Amino acid sequence: MTTTFQPQATLRDVTLRDGLQLTGKPLATDRKVAVVRELLEIGVPAIEIGSLARPDLVPSMANTLEVIERLDPDELARCWVWVATPRHVEKAALAGAVNFQYCLSASDAHNRANIGRPTEASLDAMPAAAEHARSVSGRIQLCVATSFTCPFEGAVPEERVLAIAADERTRGAADIVVCDTLGQAVPAQVAGLIARVAAHTPPRRVVYHGHDTWGLGVANSLAAVAAGAAEVDGSLGGLGGCPFAPGASGNAATEDLLFALRPDWLTPAAFAAMVGLTDGLLADLGEPNRSRAVQGAHSSATAFPWALAAGAERDAG
Repeated sequence: MTTTFQPQATLRDVTLRDGLQLTGKPLATDRKVAVVRELLEIGVPAIEIGSLARPDLVPSMANTLEVIERLDPDELARCWVWVATPRHVEKAALAGAVNFQYCLSASDAHNRANIGRPTEASLDAMPAAAEHARSVSGRIQLCVATSFTCPFEGAVPEERVLAIAADERTRGAADIVVCDTLGQAVPAQVAGLIARVAAHTPPRRVVYHGHDTWGLGVANSLAAVAAGAAEVDGSLGGLGGCPFAPGASGNAATEDLLFALRPDWLTPAAFAAMVGLTDGLLADLGEPNRSRAVQGAHSSATAFPWALAAGAERDAG
């Protein structure tokens, strides 16, 4: 019998955006499209498929528009694209995207490093970005990077994040994504900020995006869910990080989050398929696999249904 853990939350896989940002090896359009379709087939409800960041600064994102154009409307309904300007939304929408994650930073220094302008300029531009999303019957999220700490300014006051959440210029967002960009937060901090954001933002979903730099990616994500987050982000094998935030490495692993959350669609067979996808992708990229659940799946525990050996034994029988 599969145990359901409450409170329940969905997972969005961000491998093809945040996961690939720090890799030195590009991924071809065909391979990205194949990864999207395999994740959707396994049952992952939402996927971040790329960004409109400048390709000279983030080369691994250069083919994002091609990926969007290759996916059909049903697939795109479950896919998200990272954007930072109204023009980004317009370009992604012309390619077929309908879900947009509009990102800015709580700290001004990181917003300048990541997006090339002060946070106030990003806030000023958000209503136009939201209007572009509405024009294609799309959905836009407000993504607040460096919600806990900034690599240049240090600790970020909670009041700063709450002010952005309540700012009139962000009211077009259907969701708000609270990001632990550096992975330096601890569960009590995460739970406290998620609860306060949920209480001070207009009625909309709260999403948590955490990194595992200091080993608390899963613990922080579970704390966020317990505090009211409706969705958490993860990357296959814990791949990724922010190239414009020194010290930000490794997302919370999709496999670890799913193993902890146990959504109804996640069966041992679906988990095994995901492990196979992760193993092949990270081998091709030459990247290490940081997922502890994947390591566990490769154990010889044949009496445990989530171990690959157990599935192989059943198939042989």
